[in-house]
Amino acid sequence: MEVRQGMSRVVLTVGPAHTLREAAQRMTEKGVGAAVVLDEETPGPRIVSERDVLFSLGQGQDPDTERVGDHMSDTVIAAAPDWSLERAAAEMSRRHIRHLVVVEEGELVGVLSIRDIVRVWTTEGATSGMTPPG
Repeated sequence: MEVRQGMSRVVLTVGPAHTLREAAQRMTEKGVGAAVVLDEETPGPRIVSERDVLFSLGQGQDPDTERVGDHMSDTVIAAAPDWSLERAAAEMSRRHIRHLVVVEEGELVGVLSIRDIVRVWTTEGATSGMTPPG
């Protein structure tokens, strides 16, 4: 199975000037664990995740004053829609991330989360031919 079969095509976007509370509220409304951050001054998309919000709160920071731009990822790992779900899962595991931005011909076409992969594998009854690391 390919990334295109599991990715979410509707992508929640926020700007770097949004507060963490605004980002968290939007993620909650959409039922997603991350938002793509689009910034005209920074090439390429970035991500702010629920983990970023939680980390900030855990440090005692104020979600009403902290800005997404100060907590978003420095870089984003992009996947192609034709990657296998196994490849995407392996990349997420290796890099300790839960979301991949899906890009095709330089355009953002979706987001793939670990939750998406699990949903596809359990819904489709798929099995992985991958050998567990040992």
